[in-house]
Amino acid sequence: MKSYDEKHIKNVAFVGSHHSGKTTLAETMLYEAGLIPRRGKVEDKNTVSDFHEIEKERQGSVFATPLHTEWRNFKINIIDTPGLDDFIGEVISAMRVSDTALMVINGQHGVEVGTEIIWDFIQRFHRPTVFVVNQIDHDEADFEKAFQSIVDLAGKNAIKIQYPYKTKDGRQAIIDVLKMKMYVFRPEGGKPEKHEIPEEEKTKAEELHNELVEKAAENDEELMELYFDKGTLSEDEMKVGIKKGMLNLELFPVFAVSALNNMGSGRLMGFIDNVAPAASELPAEQSEEGKIIEPDPGTPASLFIYKTFYEPNVGKVTYFKVKSGEVKTGEKLLNTRTGETENLGQLYIVNGKKREPVDKLTAGDLGAVIKLKSTETSDTLASPDQPVKFRPIQYPQPRLRKAVHAESKHDEEKLQEALKRIHSQDPTVVVQYDREMKQQLIGTQGELHLQIVDWLLKKEFGLKAEFNKPKISYRETIQRPASASYRHKKQSGGAGQFGEVHLKIEPWFENMPDPEGFPVRGVEEDDLPWGGKLVFVNSIVGGAIDARFLPSIKKGILEVMEAGPMTSSPVRDIRVIVYDGKMHPVDSNDISFKIAGSQAFKKAFMDAAPKLLEPIMDVEVKVPEDALGNVMTDLQGRRAIILGIDSAGKYQKIKARVPLAEMYRYSTSLRSLTQGRGTFVSKFAAYEPVPANIQEELIKQHQKEEEDK
Repeated sequence: MKSYDEKHIKNVAFVGSHHSGKTTLAETMLYEAGLIPRRGKVEDKNTVSDFHEIEKERQGSVFATPLHTEWRNFKINIIDTPGLDDFIGEVISAMRVSDTALMVINGQHGVEVGTEIIWDFIQRFHRPTVFVVNQIDHDEADFEKAFQSIVDLAGKNAIKIQYPYKTKDGRQAIIDVLKMKMYVFRPEGGKPEKHEIPEEEKTKAEELHNELVEKAAENDEELMELYFDKGTLSEDEMKVGIKKGMLNLELFPVFAVSALNNMGSGRLMGFIDNVAPAASELPAEQSEEGKIIEPDPGTPASLFIYKTFYEPNVGKVTYFKVKSGEVKTGEKLLNTRTGETENLGQLYIVNGKKREPVDKLTAGDLGAVIKLKSTETSDTLASPDQPVKFRPIQYPQPRLRKAVHAESKHDEEKLQEALKRIHSQDPTVVVQYDREMKQQLIGTQGELHLQIVDWLLKKEFGLKAEFNKPKISYRETIQRPASASYRHKKQSGGAGQFGEVHLKIEPWFENMPDPEGFPVRGVEEDDLPWGGKLVFVNSIVGGAIDARFLPSIKKGILEVMEAGPMTSSPVRDIRVIVYDGKMHPVDSNDISFKIAGSQAFKKAFMDAAPKLLEPIMDVEVKVPEDALGNVMTDLQGRRAIILGIDSAGKYQKIKARVPLAEMYRYSTSLRSLTQGRGTFVSKFAAYEPVPANIQEELIKQHQKEEEDK
């Protein structure tokens, strides 16, 4: 393959809703450019993009797949992404390194749920965007309706470059208002015939052309002056204005194609070549150190890793974008996260699973390398002479969490390794071990995402795993003061054990006053590993207990607090005042006072109106207006406290506090209630008291589990 400079490389992420035709459009472009001899079909399981076994089985994209094509002295790198929001991590990775987003719209349905979700990320990444209405030749396609849905999504900055038309003899045509030509296609598509725009369409086409001229002129002062002088702009002048409008996110061109029947793909590729921005035309990226990194081939090399994939019989494949300089086969670069040097070995450009070796890649280009040692997604590889570090990709938090363990205990270690590799390949699969609850947790973007993880475990690792509802990390505390004493006495020949402790416990709160009626000889404040505090007050007078035994009393109390008296949940936010006790001159020792302290604390705790606390989440739910009532009802059924509702365009944002115990499978319920249009984010807010009836059930459940043991 010939070498391309940074001005002739275009990186485009194909995004859009499920079944909008992204993979088919990518396949058609590769065919049209002569890179593949025939076009595959998704249903025939032979497309270049959907090459993974799970994608063939599902007949849909699961992974973002890098491709490339060449068109009229330009190289177009394509990243074909999945359309389901369970795989949004793949879309985000692709958006991070793309220069333009190409949003494919199903001509039968217009903007769909997936489109809206992806549009939010396009805006976050500030990516120039081209809308492509696909399936224009389908009997049920409605281009005007689809275009209006794009306007509803993106605003009046969405503007037609093309619209479909049927000729008098029934052939499919596309009228292009930038070139002011009509392209007429044979039924099998391919290279069109160029015609003048028919008389009956000239008025409409000229109106759209003038609208496009005005929109292009708005983005450049010189073009605006030319427009005022001449009353119009040439095609080349319009292209300059369109590009600037795209870069300013103030113009979103809309095209018409039939990917399946190869209509309009060549013209679309020509537009990407001539108008869509290259990496060198986008704002330069700033490194984490604050350094501006220009995509200049004459500067030191730096790469950003946007994807990791494991292929059978190949191993780890690392996909990167050259952010600056040139990178050559066999070059050694520094991983600025780990500090280790990586030998790049052979460089490749990629079309699905097919890799073509190249000697070098320049700034702005996408490539791949295999078998790097310690480099992961979001890492930066840079010249050791001028190391830089690019900001990592920010992935959304999991929306579904489950406990996971191997069916066979002998496979637990293998399961850990498999999950580690799956996370490396897909960072939105979050795996962590909850030491408190002694369970392995897995977080995914939804049920379908979890099904893919399960499929990978079975098919690629030969492992069977079980996924269960995770245990909730409750806390125990008290609601009122209580006092207790305990004498530990043990005699079994020789030295015995003796220790007596009198103590009072109180609910602790910030800035609470000193205890009334007790002298304060010393105060120790401990921030507990599980949250909250233990404040330990020494109020011993007259040497009733020697100071050397106080640490043992505190140790006994902390052991009880680690596994509380009610449900074995950690105890928090308590002040303990040790005010009296007794010693024996021979038999008193550390173990005696540790036991006495722990038992006195237990007795006082159970007399102090003990209360279970549960984790509460701050939840923000974004829903369409017509689903607001159903979603509110569902939240209230989950013991939610609604904090407020704000408008967000066609959507409503509900802010609520919801117990974590009630959030299990909420993503599935929300998807059902909103036909997939609802999204939510959540984060831990606080621990708050559990209702009395639920507390009673949890205590009974704990007692039963203890009995079963």
